[in-house]
Amino acid sequence: MLAPWLWAVFTIIAAFFQTLRNAMQRELTGSLGTVGATHVRFLFGFPFALIFLIGLMLYTATPLPRPGWTFWPWVIDGAFAQVAATALMLLAMGERSFVVTIAYLKTEPIQVAIFGFIFLGDVVSGPMMVAILMATSGVVIMSTRPGGMVGGIRPTLLGLASGGMFALSAIGYRGGILSLALPNYVMAATFTLLIGLVMQAVVLSLYLWLRQPSVLMAIVRSWKPSLFAGFAGAVASQFWFLAFALTTAASVRTLALVEVLFAQLIARFAFGQKTTAREGVGMVLVVSGVVLLILAH
Repeated sequence: MLAPWLWAVFTIIAAFFQTLRNAMQRELTGSLGTVGATHVRFLFGFPFALIFLIGLMLYTATPLPRPGWTFWPWVIDGAFAQVAATALMLLAMGERSFVVTIAYLKTEPIQVAIFGFIFLGDVVSGPMMVAILMATSGVVIMSTRPGGMVGGIRPTLLGLASGGMFALSAIGYRGGILSLALPNYVMAATFTLLIGLVMQAVVLSLYLWLRQPSVLMAIVRSWKPSLFAGFAGAVASQFWFLAFALTTAASVRTLALVEVLFAQLIARFAFGQKTTAREGVGMVLVVSGVVLLILAH
């Protein structure tokens, strides 16, 4: 019998490692460009995902799944919506502060709830919707503080579009995991992650080889920081997928708003950005919404 709160533990771990990965990718954008920094999380995340899968097979003696045809459209959507979302996120981070960009991205849960209901039939209860709206309002307050529009409307639209693509990606991956219908949810999540990363790594490597071979070589030269970003991304994705296997994407992505708190710490200690009183109010709403979500689940 699985603990009913296990999905929440997985989500918080995923959010922490994703914040680390986002910070590392932000630093790599200057030397590798948007596409190169986007590719790092997939190319260097793939070996770790493969290790996760092999370790799982050896430890549990669970055979590889045999996915049906319905698995592939879900994973293709999840994989390439994530590529687009990551590229848009890094573009936005190049024009806005780290915390504010994360705030725009985290308007994602409402979109996830809508897409999840349409495509997967995931039902969100009244208290859960209140929690989603409360937490989302917190990040909106943080992102629209005085002076928050520095750089114009473009970075705002980039951040919101990135959140929408992340929402579609979450729905695609959860759909892929569920389509496997495996009794071992860990295998379903890990296998889906590996397939997604293979698709992303191959397609982006081919694109860079044909269009920007110098960027591909720059990625190889930057293998040390790229390896760390890939590891953090792979760990984050592994725990996201485990959470998706256990509950609705809307619940996972709403609880993931704790990433805003982690982003505040990264911004303060790594980038020297200060937290304003308005951001503090937003953070209170985020925390309140997250607590309500857990209680309503």
